[in-house]
Amino acid sequence: MVDHTEWAQWQGRSSLRVFPTPAGRTASRTPTSMAWADEAWSEVLALAPDADTPGMRGQFLCHWQFAELARPGKTSWNLEPWRPVVDDAEMVASDCNPGGGEESFG
Repeated sequence: MVDHTEWAQWQGRSSLRVFPTPAGRTASRTPTSMAWADEAWSEVLALAPDADTPGMRGQFLCHWQFAELARPGKTSWNLEPWRPVVDDAEMVASDCNPGGGEESFG
């Protein structure tokens, strides 16, 4: 589900770039894919143990459910430890990026 992860800096802040596999992208578009989301999150944690925070899990689940629908083929799903923990409605309203705009990696 996850090809690899990579820690990066954006405007002086940490961001974990999660690069889904083609199979992960396909699975995320499946309405009944939450079991696969848990498997994919486990893969993220195996690659980047520091990502094990409620806020980053929430961002990942938001990307899992919506990224391939809103922006198919986006290079990476980016998770930031500095973003606040918010409820599901706020997470979706912020396009999975609560507390500030989306990072832009060139």
